[in-house]
Amino acid sequence: MSLLTVTDLRTHFHTRTGITRAVDGVSFSVNRGETLGIVGESGSGKSVTCYSLMGLVPQPPGRIVSGSALFDGTDLLRCTPAQARAIRGKRIAMIFQDPMTSLNPYLRISDQLIEPLLIHEKIPKAEALRRGLAMLEAVGINDAAQRIHLYPHEFSGGMRQRVMIAMALITKPELLIADEPTTALDVTVQAQILELIQKMQRELGMAVIFITHDLGVVAGLCDRVQVMYAGRIVESADTRTLFHAPRHPYTRALQRSIPALQPKGSALRTIPGLPPDLAQPIPGCPFAPRCEHAVDRCTTTPVELRPLSPTHAQACLRVQSGEI
Repeated sequence: MSLLTVTDLRTHFHTRTGITRAVDGVSFSVNRGETLGIVGESGSGKSVTCYSLMGLVPQPPGRIVSGSALFDGTDLLRCTPAQARAIRGKRIAMIFQDPMTSLNPYLRISDQLIEPLLIHEKIPKAEALRRGLAMLEAVGINDAAQRIHLYPHEFSGGMRQRVMIAMALITKPELLIADEPTTALDVTVQAQILELIQKMQRELGMAVIFITHDLGVVAGLCDRVQVMYAGRIVESADTRTLFHAPRHPYTRALQRSIPALQPKGSALRTIPGLPPDLAQPIPGCPFAPRCEHAVDRCTTTPVELRPLSPTHAQACLRVQSGEI
């Protein structure tokens, strides 16, 4: 059963240079206990999609033009401020990309960590501190009893990220949105953080939306994957299918660009060109100018995400017509 169902989400930013279509018709669903990966280059709309669901897109200049996001029967895009406050931080939690910009440098870790409990569960502060201390220990903070009253600048980057995870999980949410939570961490700490998220997911039975650039992380963590490009989903499949039988040229190009797959000593493969300007209309396939398989009609004919099988869909005209 779907916990979250997003349909035709469109988020645009109105600027002096025009309308930037950051998210342009995105649809997906997340089941209870499932991990959904969203991958793509920077600027593809991954984070804005999730910020839209959380009500964190600044308005103006942002504007959610259309779509729905049903979370257990409640439309997150049209609910009242009171309904949003009851869901956000309690039933849906988010781990942000940069913990230093998400933690208030003027407040002690203890005050920030227990705030969700005080707001949503209205328990005594002593009980909230006890649960906060237990959560810090659960995410691997050594000497948690002494460290809980420190300030964010007294923690390392990896420890701040663990604090962010503790803040997100302390209310035992039904859905966790992780926006590139390991980007700034070294490989060892990254592995520990991913293992921690999986452990907490098993214990709480929560669903996870994992946003990342790292296809290796997706392969080991996610059940299903959405590949985004220029604000659209260009391929959607279960993880095994996406890695063993990718169909969209962009997905194939991303896989060929994984450094670990390059022959030792050879030049790293890249995708030529740049992503399109989202402030300009894109009549055809947005990936066409960079695609080695593109023909003239790819730049002029609209393309939609179409199913290849019950669990696999992609948005390439030439694949859909059987030409490649």
